[in-house]
Amino acid sequence: MSALWSRLDHAALRRGFSAMLALLLAIYLGSGRLARFDVALIAYTSATVLACFGLVYRYSVWLEKPSTRIYWRRGWTLFARPERLLGNVVRLVVLLWRNVVAQFFIERRSFSRWAAHFLMSWGCIVACAVTFPLVFGWVHFEPDLVSPVTYHAHVFGFDVGRFDATSPLGWITFHVLDFCAVAILIGFAIAMRRRAHDPGAAAVQQFANDYMPLILLFSVCVTGLMLTASSMFMEGHSYSFIALLHAFSVILTLLYLPFGKFFHIFQRPAQLGLDFYKREGAAGPQARCASCGEAYTSQMHVDDLKQVLDALGFDQRLSDGRHHLDVCPGCKRRALASHQRAAIGGPGFL
Repeated sequence: MSALWSRLDHAALRRGFSAMLALLLAIYLGSGRLARFDVALIAYTSATVLACFGLVYRYSVWLEKPSTRIYWRRGWTLFARPERLLGNVVRLVVLLWRNVVAQFFIERRSFSRWAAHFLMSWGCIVACAVTFPLVFGWVHFEPDLVSPVTYHAHVFGFDVGRFDATSPLGWITFHVLDFCAVAILIGFAIAMRRRAHDPGAAAVQQFANDYMPLILLFSVCVTGLMLTASSMFMEGHSYSFIALLHAFSVILTLLYLPFGKFFHIFQRPAQLGLDFYKREGAAGPQARCASCGEAYTSQMHVDDLKQVLDALGFDQRLSDGRHHLDVCPGCKRRALASHQRAAIGGPGFL
């Protein structure tokens, strides 16, 4: 046990527990000191709190890696410079639209890949935006005392409006999760078809990292739609059993969030900083190869990579005082080929 404790990142543990306590406090206060909290949803809430701890712990460990830490700090420093802050904010909004909302970076690879990712990601985002506030007691609906078909929507205890349950707005409100499930299932079908017919995709797929998240999403959506079918078309037949299956699939999905491919959902926004990094590097001094003299990348990038290698304990300084990173990739390949040819007894290229 002591060996396991020593292997854990204690700073990340503190952040994880702090985030978990902050979420519990938000649930307590947002639900009116649990007055609007539904105890029947305690299992969902517990799984969400544990998932929050796991996500913050892993994210903290990820940020503490030398490469991530250096680029994270450099990205924020470049973004927050006063003389370019306004332009960077505008640029960030554009990046959020292109890479997070519309996800055009995936469309460049293939339309089917983009369609699958877009449908599943936005189906999950909307479903989470609806489900979590309901589970936490932040949002709830109460029937009108005069008109039973009229519902009042409450956010953090404040009445924000009312609607007729039999109106199109009411029907959409109570079935928005069904729409999300259908969108995710369509995206799931496209993704599975691509994995089945694309040899390149099939060659690099791993069950735990690639297939398991899809299976979990499929189970959540199917059992959720089965609940709707049971209540609307089957007079509630087997509703309790289906509800247990749905709860199991949702809880398992929540607990799986810090692992596998789900974690990239939380990593992706941090990668927006790379755009500012690349633009700054392209506008600044360029590193020139110590061998051929050609520019091959930004000097800032080379200097940061040297810091990363030093932090990892890799000494790549050459015998003549130069650094391995001061040589461009082309010259490195030529030098490698020359040494390999010399090793087998042939004449060298350099």
